[in-house]
Amino acid sequence: MRSTSITPASMFFRGIGTATPSTRYTKAECLEAFERSDWYARLDGRSHWVARTVLQHDNGIEARRLAVDSISDVFRIDPNTLIQRFLAHAPALAAKAAGHALAKSSLAERDIGAVIVSTCTGYLCPGLSGYVVERLGLRADVQAYDLVGQGCAAALPNLQLARALLVSGECEHVLSVCVEVSSAAMYLDNDPGVLISACLFGDGAGAAILSRDPAAGGRIIEWIDSTSLIDPSKRQALMFEQRDGMLRNILTRAVPGLAATYARRVLDSVLDRAGLHVADISAWIMHAGGRDVLLALEREFGLEARDFRYSAAMLREYGNLSSAFIYFAFEAALADEAPPGWWWISSFGAGFSCHGALLQVSK
Repeated sequence: MRSTSITPASMFFRGIGTATPSTRYTKAECLEAFERSDWYARLDGRSHWVARTVLQHDNGIEARRLAVDSISDVFRIDPNTLIQRFLAHAPALAAKAAGHALAKSSLAERDIGAVIVSTCTGYLCPGLSGYVVERLGLRADVQAYDLVGQGCAAALPNLQLARALLVSGECEHVLSVCVEVSSAAMYLDNDPGVLISACLFGDGAGAAILSRDPAAGGRIIEWIDSTSLIDPSKRQALMFEQRDGMLRNILTRAVPGLAATYARRVLDSVLDRAGLHVADISAWIMHAGGRDVLLALEREFGLEARDFRYSAAMLREYGNLSSAFIYFAFEAALADEAPPGWWWISSFGAGFSCHGALLQVSK
């Protein structure tokens, strides 16, 4: 592997874990439930056409996990129902993913010095971090941080904060968690972006254990360098707004192009510092906003579909998991024993923001 002049970041991945609700719904089941729901009559003919187009054709997604006992429950859309759905499922999913990551790390609960939890699909006070501390039995003096409002991009800022805590000497081991209950941020109206959004997102959580030192044996995964980019002038392209006491997702046609353009700028910035090129990356772990986003990334990066196979596979089975998605793609790459060398991990979303990190992975 080519050496770099970058100062080692002193952060290593010790374990990755994920969790989803047990209920799996295909897009055909989602369309059938929509057509049976009261919402079908409330929305106009164009909205019916949009929903059928997205859910009957290849949109890169075949199924999603949703935190409801019946698909018909998805269409119970009111503020009280949605916040109760978030409260019932976000802590459980976050703790389950964290438990899986911890089990793979060879560490005990008492070893964790800080926990960082990101979400954008619900709000709790006290925050989700306290629920994770409680459910995992972490020690009382653990540093706990709740990050909100970063949308699909949140995983990388979460990991960047973990690195800062480790490098500063604040702690030896950090638990990073992203959890999204997208079914608790459901909103429907005749806006095509709102409808498409409702057809894309699923529920799930991802977690990672980060440490100053690698675990003995197994793969060594070191965080080498990262950077971020935010363009507030593009905020209106992708964001949540509050309407009628609920979160309403704004999704525009500009998103795939913005994601690809900014993702390339972030990538080039880090690769230039490292003296590397796109061809040097042996594994790509990318947030997949949707099929069109992956296609735009392929064009912008000059890569083939197989290069983003982990993101595409997770999108097909789980849908867009927002901030949690990166952990699923990461776990898939590890399970597939992706080749060692330089790995690239990147997330993007509301803001408009984009983040990327260069990892060095041993066999």
